[in-house]
Amino acid sequence: MFEKLRETIEAILAAATPAGDARDVVAQMYDAVVEARTSLMEMRSQLSDTERRLENERQRLEDAERRGKLADGIGDRETAEVAGEFAGKHRERVAVLMRKLDAQRAELALADREFVQMREQFKKARNQRGLEGDASDRIESAWRNIESAGGTRPELDLKDELLRSQLDAAAKEAAANEQLRQLKKKMGR
Repeated sequence: MFEKLRETIEAILAAATPAGDARDVVAQMYDAVVEARTSLMEMRSQLSDTERRLENERQRLEDAERRGKLADGIGDRETAEVAGEFAGKHRERVAVLMRKLDAQRAELALADREFVQMREQFKKARNQRGLEGDASDRIESAWRNIESAGGTRPELDLKDELLRSQLDAAAKEAAANEQLRQLKKKMGR
């Protein structure tokens, strides 16, 4: 699932990027990390869905087996056979869902590890490009040159924009976490 994203980040890191394009590269990497995080959330949602379906199927299996025993107890052979058929179908579905759940858990664990690696690559690239924290020395130097030539800086404050972006991201993540918490609460987990 993350192969495309990982390849994008690796291609970006491997490219000889001119200094002026550093922000674009880091922005592309950031987008890839955000997309990976979204994919992880979707995978977790699918895992929860499979867990819920498995629990429902186990309950149906239990019900079919109970009905079969009750029918046997009163000598209703036909109902016992039908209940046995249903129990067999539910047992098969439970087995399939258990294998699916195991595969989803393994895939999620792999994706989590890949996401951590991607995030670390993003942080490393951001630090190597001098984009961590305040504006890089190259950008500051360029602005000083523009100002010394009579130019002026636009009214855009990069720190305020970065803070606003971080607050927006934090708000979105908090909303997603709240939705996940509510979903878990509904599912009784």
